[in-house]
Amino acid sequence: MTGVSRWRRRVNRRVSPILRWGHSLSNTLAHTWRRSLQLRVVVSTLTLSLIVIVVLGVVLTSQITDRLLETKINAATEEMDRARSTVEGQLAGADDSSSPTTQLDGARAALTNREPDAGQASGSAGTFDPVLIVPGDGPRAPTSSGPADQIPESLRAFVQAGQVAYQFATVNDPEGYSGPALIVGSPTASAISTLELYLVFPLASEDRSLSLVRGTLLVGGAVLAVLLAAIALLVARQVVLPIRSASRIAVRFADGRLKERMPVRGEDDMARLAMSFNEMAESLSKQITQLEEFGNLQKRFTSDVSHELRTPLTTVRMAADLIHDGSDDLDPVLRRSSELLVAELDRFEGLLADLLEISRHDAGVAELAAEQLDVRMCARAAISTVRHLARESGTELIVDLPDEAVMAEVDPRRVERILRNLLANAIDHGEGKPVLLRLRADDSATAFIVRDQGVGLRPGEEKLVFNRFWRSDPSRVRRSGGTGLGLAISVEDANLHDGKLEAWGEPGHGACFRLTLPRVRGRKVVTSPLPLKPGTAKYVQGQPVPGDSTLPVRNESTQASADESRTLPQQRERERAHVGDREGSQLPEQEL
Repeated sequence: MTGVSRWRRRVNRRVSPILRWGHSLSNTLAHTWRRSLQLRVVVSTLTLSLIVIVVLGVVLTSQITDRLLETKINAATEEMDRARSTVEGQLAGADDSSSPTTQLDGARAALTNREPDAGQASGSAGTFDPVLIVPGDGPRAPTSSGPADQIPESLRAFVQAGQVAYQFATVNDPEGYSGPALIVGSPTASAISTLELYLVFPLASEDRSLSLVRGTLLVGGAVLAVLLAAIALLVARQVVLPIRSASRIAVRFADGRLKERMPVRGEDDMARLAMSFNEMAESLSKQITQLEEFGNLQKRFTSDVSHELRTPLTTVRMAADLIHDGSDDLDPVLRRSSELLVAELDRFEGLLADLLEISRHDAGVAELAAEQLDVRMCARAAISTVRHLARESGTELIVDLPDEAVMAEVDPRRVERILRNLLANAIDHGEGKPVLLRLRADDSATAFIVRDQGVGLRPGEEKLVFNRFWRSDPSRVRRSGGTGLGLAISVEDANLHDGKLEAWGEPGHGACFRLTLPRVRGRKVVTSPLPLKPGTAKYVQGQPVPGDSTLPVRNESTQASADESRTLPQQRERERAHVGDREGSQLPEQEL
């Protein structure tokens, strides 16, 4: 067994490099085949041409062979008639006292000596070698003259039945020709009643003619194939070169070089293609320029309006605060009006701040003030900001944070703003049901999810939800007083971190937003420590939060009055509280 294992390892060591080389070669060829249109056209044309040439060569060779053999058979049949007459005349004048062998040799000599300078008989059918055979009859032994052993028994059977027949066979005469031959046999009406006459016609000249034809067809086919390959290469090159030029120009055009155009040569289809491409490029260039100008004008207008509105807004804010401070002396209607004025001014200021922020992102001047810190601080800051919204709506905030610090290089202001927007939206659309904020991290990324149990998102809305001023249900009232730009700004903030902000939702099953950020600035996010689509685990109040158990977890919640700590059975210490009027109530099971 040890010897067999050693032999297998030796074979594997020798075969593995060959297999790797073959695999690499096949991959290279497949890659070249997929990328080169010119190669595919030439190979396809050459393959079809070779098939046509082979079929044509086989048909021509078959036709020429049939014609040669047909001519040979006709000439051999005529020669057989003359030879039979000669043999019958020779035997009729022979001495009856001579032996049969002598008579046969004399008849054979008469056939071979018809041409004075030929060792073998020749005629229009070419040279031949005669064979005379007298089969044995009772006490008489069989007699023959010539190479009788070269005559096939199947042919003799036809001749003995009184028929003139022929057959192709391979003869091997030690003193004569060796190779393919045509053998024609016939019975005779001589004094020897059972005499059989056979003429063996060598096919050497026909074989040389066929070899010459096959060689000519082979050389002509090879030359024709090379010419067809060259023609296909030339035609494909004429077609492919403009396409390659168009591809290069399109790539440069897509890179922003809007002045690139295809050269127009002649008036053929390629020239018309180049003109159409140039017209399309000119139209696109104009439209892109117009859109850029319009976008720049829009960005400038938004920025200018936002800045210009801050001065009158400050004045109005001072007047509104002054009126609100003295609202106790006003009648109830005016007092309510002053409260509404202050609330709407707050919302107006938030809208102006969001417009300024989104204009900075549009202009590409937003800067990331990143620093190394514990991202749990951003989560706690966002929770403290939305605590009053949760209290007003009676929503429980379930906060699932690791016990250990999660360090990452982020901009705390932007991360806190993203989480604040996500939590505020979850409270707005959560229908008073619990909202989960969870944080997890791995070696390369950190991830937050904000999960609610509200109305959810219809199919396709997970992309629209990040559009500016988009609302799934315009009739819904915003409890948070949002401006409609929160999620749009959040996406820009996530992209500024080289992170991702994603959404998932189902009608009636709530929505889940996932923020994934790299732990080191400049690295791209590949995977996320948390799944976007929630699982089927259930949450019951007073029980551990379902989630990843690979990290120490701290479950934190907010409460209207104060935070309280309690020890859960079989769990490490967790901070828990409930929001608003739901304190101490038993929540039904919820999917988180």
